[in-house]
Amino acid sequence: FQVLMNLYQQMQERRTGIEQGAVFHETATVGEDVYVGAFSCVSEKVKIGDGTQVYPHVYIGKNVKIGKNCVLYSGVRIYDYCVIGDNCIVHSNTVIGADGFGFQPTKDGFKKIPQLGNVVLEDDVEIGSNCSIDRGTIGSTRIGKGTKIDNLIQIAHNVQIGQHNVIAAQAGIAGSTVIGNWNQIGGQAGIVGHINIGNQVKIQAQSGVNSSAKDGEILYGSPAISASEYRRNYVHFRNFTNIVKRLNNLEQNSKEQPNE
Repeated sequence: FQVLMNLYQQMQERRTGIEQGAVFHETATVGEDVYVGAFSCVSEKVKIGDGTQVYPHVYIGKNVKIGKNCVLYSGVRIYDYCVIGDNCIVHSNTVIGADGFGFQPTKDGFKKIPQLGNVVLEDDVEIGSNCSIDRGTIGSTRIGKGTKIDNLIQIAHNVQIGQHNVIAAQAGIAGSTVIGNWNQIGGQAGIVGHINIGNQVKIQAQSGVNSSAKDGEILYGSPAISASEYRRNYVHFRNFTNIVKRLNNLEQNSKEQPNE
């Protein structure tokens, strides 16, 4: 069934050419069969690969490189110097390369730290709508090959995400965290900064991960612990009122009965 759906999608007519109203800098270059929709802005020294589709109202900053057969839907914003590989899809209103959340406390308040890096999306990455992927402070924020990111997700500066991960909606990953390959991260999960998540880790929805995870772990809860341990403890938690009552009764009985 999926094969048939893929064939149907490939049969759909693809647009080509640059529509009237697009702003296209003279130093920008495009490959063959590229489409740039009306009111999109393609800045200086941008490079766009063959067959890429840029829908209306997209902004592409200077020196951005976009590979072959990509799709950028309306409202996408790609800041300067970011790199997008081949066969990537970025859905509407996602921002690639905004400044990371970096501020230095001073006696006069918080002073902004310049964010001088970029974002790199490797081949076959798909980003949902209304996501924010921040540029590195120095160096790159990187999304590995084949990774799929749902809607409404925040990825902070200098995060390194490996290959073939799936991340569900409303998850957030704080700065400089490193995530391996083939992980599954549930919706509304939060991951603190400066930790390492191994390979083939499963993080259940709404979990709060505040420490590194080894390969193959399954995490649940906030703070996140082993999912099996969480479920065992949750049984006791649901009976916690009765357990406390029984303990109080035992304590009272022990006081009422003299020691033998």
